[in-house]
Amino acid sequence: MKLVHAGQLTTCTHLPYPPFQFERDGKIVGFDVALIDLVAAQLKVEQVIVDKPFETIKTGADLNAGTCDIGAAGMTITDERKQNLDFSDPYFDAGQALLVRRGIGATSLEEVQSRQLKLGSQASTTGEEFAHRHGLDTQSFESSDAELNGLRTGQVDAVIQDYPVALNWLKDPANAAKFDLAANLSTGEQYGFAVQKDGNPRLQQLINKVIQQAKQDGTYQKLYEQWIGPMPAGVDGR
Repeated sequence: MKLVHAGQLTTCTHLPYPPFQFERDGKIVGFDVALIDLVAAQLKVEQVIVDKPFETIKTGADLNAGTCDIGAAGMTITDERKQNLDFSDPYFDAGQALLVRRGIGATSLEEVQSRQLKLGSQASTTGEEFAHRHGLDTQSFESSDAELNGLRTGQVDAVIQDYPVALNWLKDPANAAKFDLAANLSTGEQYGFAVQKDGNPRLQQLINKVIQQAKQDGTYQKLYEQWIGPMPAGVDGR
């Protein structure tokens, strides 16, 4: 197995992106982190995480530069990204959420547009692309934290963000008191882990094996419930 640094599995991610990867008590944790820890265990090495811009992860630049072995960043599999990355099998079904400041009253992107409300998005994400495809201009923020802060400070009236990330924000009572989940936007998105294009097929195969095994032995459901919440009916946790 080819690794960029002997004795460790190096993961590129973009922090913070709870509940998938974020820092808690000085340690980087989350759903993605826990799943890649399973891959590292199979290799009998430790996972080491490198914080990189999402743009250089999704374009394959970090993998091509030998910065890391895996891109794990709550990353949606798209045809465009497949041109630059080799993805694992999907490990998470995701959609988008519209989160609005309480009192705004908007319940759809169409209403945000018709009322000329200010919409925020995270740069280079499928949520931002989804909004643009639907004819909305957005104020682009570099990170999910910056996007949430834009909503807090009134820079924007609403934000579009991956549904599980928005749900995680609302676990904070201070956020729950100020913001409303206005819409769950079904987009058919699925997350995948990425390796270098045509560069590491054995690692790609191992990741797929670990995902499949975790679903079969109950580990996937345990981690899902630990980091995300109750696993909805119909989710492929087998």
